[in-house]
Amino acid sequence: QVQLVETGGDSVQAGGSLRLSCTPSGSTPSVTCMAWFRQIPGKQREAVAAITNGGTTSYADSVKGRFAISHDSAKNALYLQMNILKFEDTAMYYCAARPNVYCNVRLGMSYYDIWGQGTQVTVSS
Repeated sequence: QVQLVETGGDSVQAGGSLRLSCTPSGSTPSVTCMAWFRQIPGKQREAVAAITNGGTTSYADSVKGRFAISHDSAKNALYLQMNILKFEDTAMYYCAARPNVYCNVRLGMSYYDIWGQGTQVTVSS
């Protein structure tokens, strides 16, 4: 079964930037919805960005204008560029995927059936 591996998490100061990467351990279907989620202890995992196979993106209001999701089809890698980081962006970040053409940030975690193990982002104020 395909698994996703996230990298790029780190500790940064507020206002800084990070780039998260997500790569599958095997091949993924040609039509796949991919997304980034984040979770802090005691709270529900929330979607922050999603991207369709065609490159259409959607974002949570809390990150709009600061985060950018992208996909490199040649490397089959998913990225999340995070700029102007805030203390409240501190969380474990997960990438998720589902072989389906329908894709939107409003979809909850139950929609996705392939997950990574997460990478920690810590922003100090």
